Amino acid sequence: MSDAKEEAGLENDHYAVVERSAEIIWRRTAESISKGEVDRISDRAVVTLFTAAVKLYAQKCGDERTFRPLAGRYDEIVTATEALTVATELLRALRLGPTEFALWARRRPEDYYDLPADAIEIEDQQELLK
Repeated sequence: MSDAKEEAGLENDHYAVVERSAEIIWRRTAESISKGEVDRISDRAVVTLFTAAVKLYAQKCGDERTFRPLAGRYDEIVTATEALTVATELLRALRLGPTEFALWARRRPEDYYDLPADAIEIEDQQELLK
């Protein structure tokens, strides 16, 4: 599909704004991190974006399907420290502990993270995080 046809199709799609916004949000977030200006983005905005991302991911991944929730192939975009910080705060926010987490962890025993699958790449991801 040509870019013009694709753009026209997106204009007719009510949810296309999510696709475009995701790219803008990624770029501006990476810029704020690289410039040390994360305080310019409100906690409310972070909570809104994160909540929407969690809800959307959970709905797209039911009992039949899952996919890698992070861009990149390993930890070149999101570090283990960042991931564990978020996971810990998610559990705290919902007043869940290690026992509840263990009951849900890997409900589907896929090893997608060990397969040489195509990672979802974000344009200029490495450049923006330098």
